[in-house]
Amino acid sequence: MIMQALKVFLITFFFCLALDIYSMTAINTAATGMAAQETNVNTISNNIANVNTTGFKRGRAEFEDLIYETRNEAGSRSSGNSLYNVGTQIGTGARVSAVRNEFSAGNPQVTNNPYDLMISGEGFFGIIMPNNELRFTRDGAFSADANGILVTKQGYKVFPTFTIPPNAKSMSISENGVVDIYLNDQLEPTTLGVLPLFTFINNAGLKESGGNLYRATQSSGAPIQGVPGEGIVGAIMQGTLETSNVNIMTEMTNLIRAQRAYEMNAKVMGVADQMLQTATNIR
Repeated sequence: MIMQALKVFLITFFFCLALDIYSMTAINTAATGMAAQETNVNTISNNIANVNTTGFKRGRAEFEDLIYETRNEAGSRSSGNSLYNVGTQIGTGARVSAVRNEFSAGNPQVTNNPYDLMISGEGFFGIIMPNNELRFTRDGAFSADANGILVTKQGYKVFPTFTIPPNAKSMSISENGVVDIYLNDQLEPTTLGVLPLFTFINNAGLKESGGNLYRATQSSGAPIQGVPGEGIVGAIMQGTLETSNVNIMTEMTNLIRAQRAYEMNAKVMGVADQMLQTATNIR
């Protein structure tokens, strides 16, 4: 009788121990899913917040599964003369592997402001920072400063530096980036130069630095300067701005999916906790 009771005790003990381990694994797995969906919601929230930001490109959270615990290797020996045809692997959760910017074009918004420029196609405007570093933007809401230099809203100079004289009646920028000005005492326009655009091998590798600006990285590759309207480089549209490529309906749908996924992971965590509590009560 004593041996029988001891046997039952040991079986119950090891069963509860295994249940504890599995429950803890499920809790940790569900926690990784909740953390991943939290990052997903933060990304969606940033997209919605920037729905009216000129030239903004929406971000998309991308997921990957974590490492697996292998308990039976497929093809390993299951007995003296047979092999496991299917292995047993237990996943440990998920995480956000990247937040990828989608560089699809936004819609044109006509402003008729001669300093507002839009890129129809591939490319970025070059922006000269105060430390002479070159950064890049799709936001073409430019203006002329007190010295007649084309600048951004923050006062950063557009590459290359063009100075519009005070006696200029108007400015014209063609689709190929040719900058012409019309002076009060001249019939023919005066060409100031060409406004180039920059392209990258990997746009997704650009680093966002705020203020609608991007910074080149090793992943994006070096900026390639080109003439607007030639090759893959987009054309310039004067008097027009590019709106954000955020679609509110898409973001709201993604937000609901992320919320439901978060709730389901929280539910799994609760179930695993109940299993753990049951095993504790048995002992």
